[in-house]
Amino acid sequence: MESSSRSKNILDRIVEARRASVAHRKRVLPDVAMKMAVEKKVAPPRDFAGALARAAKINVISELKKASPSRGVIREEYAPAVLAASLEEAGAAALSVLTEEDFFSGSLGDLKEASGVTKIPILRKDFIVDPWQVWETRAVGADSFLLIAAVLNDAELRDLLELGRTLKMEPLVEVHSRGELDRVLDAGARIIGVNNRDLRDFQVHLETSLSLVEEIPEECIAVSESGLRTYDDLARLQRAGFDAFLIGEHVMQSSDPAVALRALLVPAGAGHTAV
Repeated sequence: MESSSRSKNILDRIVEARRASVAHRKRVLPDVAMKMAVEKKVAPPRDFAGALARAAKINVISELKKASPSRGVIREEYAPAVLAASLEEAGAAALSVLTEEDFFSGSLGDLKEASGVTKIPILRKDFIVDPWQVWETRAVGADSFLLIAAVLNDAELRDLLELGRTLKMEPLVEVHSRGELDRVLDAGARIIGVNNRDLRDFQVHLETSLSLVEEIPEECIAVSESGLRTYDDLARLQRAGFDAFLIGEHVMQSSDPAVALRALLVPAGAGHTAV
């Protein structure tokens, strides 16, 4: 119980820090200036939903993540542009880039670097709690963004989903329980991620995905996140009904992330064919 309480406090601190950061940044760059930047300078978003719904493919969102609160530094040699280009070449359907600074050592600059060298869609992985962040996400060239049901109330969730669609960025909405899944379905989420890692105690259980996938409507895109380490994990979850998989630490911890990603996309001993 004590460990769970500490982890819950970490989540609370992350969200509190994010809200404070957004409040400061909004004073420096008001909404009107951000909207003008989007309207005048940013290319149209790439099709994130389409990239996750490729038939007869194992669709992996490969995540660029330098550190995390639970693991500390995951990858010492962290060059977003190099990693992004190699992961695209290795067969990633899309990329996810951590942009939270204080707890994950990420930045918007990392996302810009990745976007500048790749053609596949890019998800901004962060703690989005304010519409201003959605405009910021589009301004830096991301094609989608993460919404975490656990840190948003129903009104916030609906408003952020609507804004994302207005900007032609369909969000990935993350859940950890049946209750959260019911909430995001009521809000109209179309891409639903089931995180096998509980943000409050950091325990990972693939059964979380397997227990919820049958409750995700066929018309939604189902994404399993965290704790995926082998082709067999992905094949099992794909048979259960998942369309795509978000994988971060397993690939980032490898000495050669591209090789690790390729190994996830084909059965052991089958050779590395194009995906």
